[in-house]
Amino acid sequence: MESGEVVVEEAKRRCKALKHRISTLSTTTQSSWKTTLLRLINSELSFLNRVNSSPLKLSTNIGYLESVVHVFQHPLITSVSRVCKPISISSKVPQQSIYVDIICSFNGNPVWFIVSDRNPRYISWQDSEKTKNNKGLRNRIVHLMVAAEESCVTVRPCSIILFFSNGLQSCIIEKLKYEFGATTDLGFGFSDFDCEFYDDLEDGDWVSVLGKSFEKACVLEIKIGSFSPINKDGQILADQSGNLEKVHIKDVSYDVNLGESFIALVSALRSWSPFDVEEAELVNFDTTALVAIVSGISNGGIDRILATPESELRNRFKGNYEFMIGQVNSEMEKPIHKELMPVILQKRGIICESVCSEFQELVSMCGGPNEKSRAKHFLNHLR
Repeated sequence: MESGEVVVEEAKRRCKALKHRISTLSTTTQSSWKTTLLRLINSELSFLNRVNSSPLKLSTNIGYLESVVHVFQHPLITSVSRVCKPISISSKVPQQSIYVDIICSFNGNPVWFIVSDRNPRYISWQDSEKTKNNKGLRNRIVHLMVAAEESCVTVRPCSIILFFSNGLQSCIIEKLKYEFGATTDLGFGFSDFDCEFYDDLEDGDWVSVLGKSFEKACVLEIKIGSFSPINKDGQILADQSGNLEKVHIKDVSYDVNLGESFIALVSALRSWSPFDVEEAELVNFDTTALVAIVSGISNGGIDRILATPESELRNRFKGNYEFMIGQVNSEMEKPIHKELMPVILQKRGIICESVCSEFQELVSMCGGPNEKSRAKHFLNHLR
């Protein structure tokens, strides 16, 4: 048998063995996740039947599927609700989704599992400059953290567990710990229990076969809410290039009046620091965007406005009352900071001189003390 045929047949054998392994996993109810996994494996088998002995390097998902099943075998995994499916980020914006490998309970707590069987050499921290298809790990985790906090209560996790079946480079592990507060101590390892796959013989018996080894697996847990871009000294813990140098926020110490979502938005911008010499995409802010970013409405002021009698609001805002209410409704439906976060992430901010002047004039005439502080702070991060 030629080498290409050997590789294909081995992959087919692993698929069949994995199907048997799934059938042996116990469940308390009729589980849709089993159906999903079996469908994915059958799809993989169909692909393998088509390629046969292709001389090209074989690329399959069998290693990934074996890794997912391996996670299911953990004795502390219960209440699996979804597997290998995208979920809506927010009930308010159902068309926005993010891919989560497993949604379940781990040791009694709701969690999301992100599973990868990639070669650790090809797992990068930052997005690739050469291809937009190669997404960096940092970017994906930021999106996962935002999605976790915005997700509906039925799927909201208390932590995200990252499972790298082939391990992870130590430098990236340290960045995960430093920037996201990731921990490797889950109390029970994912390579501490037996994992066997089986293949059927011609007489109908089953024989144990070697599937995938998980001796090098790396598992990290990130608690939701543990990641904050600002420490108690008012420092951004890591700039968006992924460097570990601390960048001090000049001109203003960390002030709760600035607002947590505003601080998070600012920290999402790529630094103009001379220490960050890498190229980055630019995002050009106009006056409307700048006003919306620093406005009290976008920074936790909605409840106070809604609690104020209409007559008082009309007297205060006069001809701008309808516009202000429109802004409140817009912010309630689509919070501007969360809408902008994925747009500006890892980009450097710029503005033209006329926009800067117009914005400063508007803030000077109409802005309150907190809005003026936010405006000054945000302009310090633009060029």
